[in-house]
Amino acid sequence: MAQKTSWEKSAEWYDDLLKNEDTYQNKVIAPQLERLMDLKKGETVLDLACGQGFFSEQFLKAGATVVGVDASRKLIAFAKEARSKVQYFVGSAHELSFLNTASVDKIALIMAIQNIESVGTMLKECNRVLKPSGRIYIVMNHPAFRIPKGSSWGWDEAEKIQYRRIDQYLSESKVKIQMHPGDAPDEHTISFHRPLQFYFKALRTGGFLVRSVEEWESHKRSEMGPRAKAEDRSRKEIPIFLFLEAIKS
Repeated sequence: MAQKTSWEKSAEWYDDLLKNEDTYQNKVIAPQLERLMDLKKGETVLDLACGQGFFSEQFLKAGATVVGVDASRKLIAFAKEARSKVQYFVGSAHELSFLNTASVDKIALIMAIQNIESVGTMLKECNRVLKPSGRIYIVMNHPAFRIPKGSSWGWDEAEKIQYRRIDQYLSESKVKIQMHPGDAPDEHTISFHRPLQFYFKALRTGGFLVRSVEEWESHKRSEMGPRAKAEDRSRKEIPIFLFLEAIKS
């Protein structure tokens, strides 16, 4: 059963967004995942919270057998428009009854864990469907630097430095995020902030061992201006994404 998702109302906006080539998904996340997941022909990949199938289709091109699931019926409808060999399902990340136990080689959870409330339940279900020594690849907004309504950019005029201001970190929070305030201020998604220790503990409890960690910077660059150099430096020093690879123990 699919649960209600705050992304249902933003499905059209998100689908249009990923048609743009200059996105974080296309410029940063996709090439890093290609390197790190090292997909082999015939491997079965579950794209969990797959959205409209942006990454599912890339996994398919790499030779994998791909299953995509998302709670948003609209996003899955967009995904199916590709008419590819990816098997798409509408469903919850907490309940993957359409998959047999120990039937999946790798799971990708990309930019979605911060939108999932019951992370522990989800990870236990991931553990069930993964084969022995199967792996899960998680990409999220970096929880140490990207805290919904708890972090922001600041400018030190004396030092000519752009810095990241952190107003909270250890406290968990549930926040409504407006996706496009100018056009539809009443449409929002739900984002959960948790500190790093939350994710490492949840993975351990869910039966996983963290194998590798990476932090990825933004590909964007500022236009010419008095602060451009400082802004670009801060982007290179303060990562935007956190990557975790965990293996089923």
